[in-house]
Amino acid sequence: MRQREWLRFKLFVSPSDNFDDLSSAQLRELVLKLFVKLSEQDRMISELRLEIARLKGLKGPPDIKPSGMDKDAELAKRDQQQKRPGRGKIRLRVSIEDRVLGAAAPAGSRFKGYVSYLVQDLVLTVRAIRYRRERWVTPDGQTIIAPLPEGTDGHFGPEVQRFILMLYHQGQTTLSRLVTLLHGFGLSISEREVQRCLTDQQDQFLDEARDVLRAGLQGSRWVGVDDTGARHQAKNGFCTQIGNENFTWFGTRSSKSRLNFLDLLRAGHTDYVLNEEAYDYMRTQGLSAPLIARLAEQAETVFVDQDAWSAQLEWLGFTALTTTPNPVKIATEGAIWGSICAHEFLRDTVVLSDDAGQFNIGLHALCWVHAERLVHKLDTFTEQHRASQQHVRGLIWLLISAEI
Repeated sequence: MRQREWLRFKLFVSPSDNFDDLSSAQLRELVLKLFVKLSEQDRMISELRLEIARLKGLKGPPDIKPSGMDKDAELAKRDQQQKRPGRGKIRLRVSIEDRVLGAAAPAGSRFKGYVSYLVQDLVLTVRAIRYRRERWVTPDGQTIIAPLPEGTDGHFGPEVQRFILMLYHQGQTTLSRLVTLLHGFGLSISEREVQRCLTDQQDQFLDEARDVLRAGLQGSRWVGVDDTGARHQAKNGFCTQIGNENFTWFGTRSSKSRLNFLDLLRAGHTDYVLNEEAYDYMRTQGLSAPLIARLAEQAETVFVDQDAWSAQLEWLGFTALTTTPNPVKIATEGAIWGSICAHEFLRDTVVLSDDAGQFNIGLHALCWVHAERLVHKLDTFTEQHRASQQHVRGLIWLLISAEI
C-alpha cells in the first residue's frame, strides 16, 4: 500500500489495530464501519455544500419529478385525482337553438313532454359576397358610389381578420401553417395578404391601448411601473410596464431614462406645458432661479410639439449653456411633467417602483414586492435569523394583500 493511501486509510482505523491478527469476520465488521463513516461524511459534505450555496445565493439542485412509470408516482397521481373536485356544469357562451324531434308512437300513446339533449357543434364556412355598389353621376358631374358596409376594410371581412389575429397571437400559429389552414377552409388568400392582416391597418389597437393608459392614469389610486430589456426591430431596447389590478400597458423604447418615462406618461400627447407643476419640478431638480424666471416671463406657455419647444429653448439661450445640471434636459422634463398634470394624469396617484431613479416622480413609493426581494437576499446564519426573515416576509405579503 502506498504511503498516501495508507495515511488516508489510517483516518478511519485505529493505529493499534493489527490487520494480520484479525479474522475474516472482524475484517468484514471493520469494512462495514468504514462504509458507515464514508456515507456519513458524504451526507455531511452534501449538506455543507447546500448551505454554502444558499449563503452565496446560488441555485440548488433541480427538483426533478418522477417519470410517471414508478409506482410512487402512480400512487401520488391517484391520490391527487381523488382529491380533485369534480367538474361543474358547463356554462354555454352561445345562444341555444331548440329543435323538436318527433317520435313514432303507436296509436293511443300519451304525450309526456320532452327529454332535453344538448349537442355543441362548430361550423366553419367560407362565404364570398360581391357588393354591387350603385354609382350615380350628379348633374354637376360628380360621381357618387354607395359606401361599403360598416366594418368592411379591404377584401377580407372582419371575421377573417379576427380569426387570423387570434390564431397568430393567442394560438402561436406560424404564418405558413395559418395560410395552409385558411386554404383548407376554402379561403383564397396568399401569405402576403395574411401578413398584411397582421401588420397593416392596426391603428385601432394602438388607439385602444392609448385610451386604456389614459383612463388608468386618470382614475387610479396607484400604478406599478417597471422596465426590462427588450428586442425590437433587431435593436436592443427597453420595455416599460405601467399598470395595476385594473389595467396593464407596455411600451418599448430605445432608452429607459426619466425623460423617456415622462414621455410615456403623457399617453400619446405631444405638447409641452409651462405651469406651476412644471416650475416646481424644475426647482426640485436644481435648475437655477434666473433660468426659471426667464421661462416664466414668456407669454406662451403651451407648445404643440418637440420642434416648437426646441425653438423656444434655443431662442431663450438654453441650448448654448454648459452648466450642470443640463438646463435643456431639466426644462424639458419639467415641461413634460407640466403636460402630464395639465391632462389630469397622476393626480393623487402613487407611483410604485423598484426605487429606480427614473421612476421617482410625483407621489413615489417603494413597491412592497421589491422590498420583499431585498429581505430574501439577506444572509442568515442561525435558525433565529431564518425565522425572523420569514416573519418579515410574511408581514410584507400581508401588507401587499391588504393593498397598503
